[in-house]
Amino acid sequence: MSKAKLVVISGPSGTGKGTIIKQILQRKKDVALSVSCTTRAPRPGEQDGVDYYYISKEKFREMIEQDAFLEYESFFDNSYGTPEAPVREKLAAGISVILEIDVKGGMNVKKKAADAEMIFIAPPSMEILKARLVGRNTETAEQIEKRTQRAFDEMKYQNQYEHIVVNDDLETAIQEVIAIIEK
Repeated sequence: MSKAKLVVISGPSGTGKGTIIKQILQRKKDVALSVSCTTRAPRPGEQDGVDYYYISKEKFREMIEQDAFLEYESFFDNSYGTPEAPVREKLAAGISVILEIDVKGGMNVKKKAADAEMIFIAPPSMEILKARLVGRNTETAEQIEKRTQRAFDEMKYQNQYEHIVVNDDLETAIQEVIAIIEK
């Protein structure tokens, strides 16, 4: 039996991180997804403690002062962070925890939790990534260009991750990530 692990999964938008994680959570009962804190208001249908922990800006600042986050970041007027206590509780109970976070957050977790399994989900090529973003049919051409440029920037971090999983074939990528978690 393998020991519970903290697993960081990062990679550009459109690489299939969310789909891979959803499949892992369905197949493995001893793996959970970390729930982040945010200062933004819940969107319709979102639930506190499921999608995010919705907290005040004051509470967020207190948690920073108490060093209660594995990582945190602010975007525009809202802040997001991974609370450390629930992650450590799950790990202690033998449940591996996946953090789906951007590369900067991943680098911050790596500093604070050197034993974390760092997995970067990469596209087979930038052309395929752009085609996937276009194929989603959820964003404007301008938004796709911004995401593509951000993807180029994020790809520069992949060599700082112990594992690079190229999502060329979804099932193969899922099996590779499961193998990393189970080893």
